[in-house]
Amino acid sequence: MSERVVVGMSGGVDSSVAAALLVEQGFEVIGVTMHLAGSASRCCSLDDADDARRVAEALGIRFYVANYTDRFREEVMLPFADAYLAGRTPIPCVACNRRFKFQRLVERARALGAAGVATGHYARLETDPATGRRRLRRGADPGKDQSYFLFDLEPAQLARARFPLGALRKDEVRARARALGLATAEKPESQEICFVPDGDYAAVVESLRPDALPGEGEIVDTAGRGLGRHAGIHRFTVGQRRGLGLAAPRPLYVTRLDAGANRVVVGEAEELLAAGAALERVSFVTGEAPGEPIAARVQVRYRDAGTPASVEPLPGGRARVRFERPVRAVTPGQAAVFYDGDVVLGGGWIAGAIA
Repeated sequence: MSERVVVGMSGGVDSSVAAALLVEQGFEVIGVTMHLAGSASRCCSLDDADDARRVAEALGIRFYVANYTDRFREEVMLPFADAYLAGRTPIPCVACNRRFKFQRLVERARALGAAGVATGHYARLETDPATGRRRLRRGADPGKDQSYFLFDLEPAQLARARFPLGALRKDEVRARARALGLATAEKPESQEICFVPDGDYAAVVESLRPDALPGEGEIVDTAGRGLGRHAGIHRFTVGQRRGLGLAAPRPLYVTRLDAGANRVVVGEAEELLAAGAALERVSFVTGEAPGEPIAARVQVRYRDAGTPASVEPLPGGRARVRFERPVRAVTPGQAAVFYDGDVVLGGGWIAGAIA
């Protein structure tokens, strides 16, 4: 009997090809689309479910739609809004991966008698011969690698995961979809967060938490001198230059967001440089924090190339990162992910920069 695998089918070309590859490899594949963010979403909407269903029919596999819109709102969308209102810049895709694609989807797979789940992520998994544990690696396509968004998965989740596209480039995936005549072969991909399809984060925050908006506040320099007014700290992120509405002889950037005082703090470019980062909610792919500092390349945002650093685990799921050279715009709310070559060691959430 063939091994049964559930594929999370978002209605895009990547997950469509992931399902097709598993069918070719002889697995019994079941497609599941998770309806998450409602009709305005550019991912996992009802329209996307229709696209996924057409692909499933072409592949001859069973297909289901699972409605998680209420849970997604509570577990991903509202925390996203709360983070912006607290002066942080969140990454909801990480929470979506852990809580939905590799928790709820695993639960659904168990109910369907499946051994594991697969997605269209560009990342690779392998078994470490020394420990027998699963090891998470970057995808082979450096322009599409998504391992950064998967650092928070638990060992048990990685044990059930499959990433069929990990060794492929995006153009190869498109070519495979065309060759198979899949309905999603030419479907464009969104570069935005699924529930922020037009990129207007502030409007989404305001619609989700209308009673919690802080209102207008001051824009000040690092010495506390007033320079202007802002319409809400949720409209800003560390490192931002445009949209400040300030006249100054030199470019100014957001260096800090003080939610308690409802202030946006700005400074010059060199004031964005940090020697390190304080992290919270740190996790390691092995499930265990090392007992001493480790050397790693630390990536502080998705498109960051990473910087050599020392990572010192601390009690309470915290860590201190010291970079070999200063890093620009270390932003609270973003993830700092630790790599050894192309192997993900773990990561944590940035609580603040260290001068």
